Amino acid sequence: MSTPTEDGRAEPIKAVPVRHVGRWVAGVIVLALAALAIRSIIVNPNFHWDIIGPYLFDSRIADALLTTLRLTLLSMIVGVVGGVVLAVMRLSPNPLVSGAAGIYIWLFRGTPLITQLIFWAYLGALYPTFGLGIPFGPEFVTWQTIATITVPVAAVLGLGLNEAAYMSEIVRAGIQSIDEGQTEAASALGMTRGKILRRIVLPQAMRVIIPPTGNQVISMLKTTSLVVVIGEKELMVTVGQIYAQNFLVIPLLIVAAIWYLVCTSVLTVIQGWIERKFARGSTAMPNQPGWASRMFAFRFSRKEYE
Repeated sequence: MSTPTEDGRAEPIKAVPVRHVGRWVAGVIVLALAALAIRSIIVNPNFHWDIIGPYLFDSRIADALLTTLRLTLLSMIVGVVGGVVLAVMRLSPNPLVSGAAGIYIWLFRGTPLITQLIFWAYLGALYPTFGLGIPFGPEFVTWQTIATITVPVAAVLGLGLNEAAYMSEIVRAGIQSIDEGQTEAASALGMTRGKILRRIVLPQAMRVIIPPTGNQVISMLKTTSLVVVIGEKELMVTVGQIYAQNFLVIPLLIVAAIWYLVCTSVLTVIQGWIERKFARGSTAMPNQPGWASRMFAFRFSRKEYE
């Protein structure tokens, strides 16, 4: 307790900071282990760093990396759009609509992704042609399945439609996290169900949807390596073809790992920026500078954290 002074004011408390010896010891141990690991990686000649450098910017690796990024982007577009549609269907009061969405989610989450990729690649064996027309009647336009569902298209369909099943559950969880009172109030004001979803529910639900969606994007970046089963040449396939010729397995795998880490780091920064944008005005997630800003900035005022 503080003792009062002669003029009746309380004497300021002299706070002594607690010494965390264990933290300093643990920090020293971690730094020592990290230094040993980094040194062993740098000086070990078996890593062949002189070979990794030239292959890192090889034209074949660059083309394969672009293919991986393109597959990731297109598949996530299909997955996110499909996930939103499925989530809305799943929450529909119509049992037929809700049941159809539930069957889709059950089917695509319950079967292996590799099986789905192969299915789309060989869809022409089941349906040689497909077209548009009157149900149970004549078709006005017909396409050859083999010519239309090419290997890149099959890869996007397989990855995207599978991702839609998982994204639907993420979106549904975000929508259900919003208080129903807001929906009822908007409905009482005469807003339609679609307008309520677009203007009230989804903007708030994005705070819940964005973090797991970012994880799904990063996961999709690495999941694209499964398209090797249908012959699409992405990063890991191209790396495998190169080291099958020169037997430099470890250096080329390190090249692939470096590019995956670079892409993942960029996606993480983008995810953090989007999260902070949708968290404006929320007390649960204050609008603080991201880790990249804190890393490269010299100092911040205390007001930024209040």
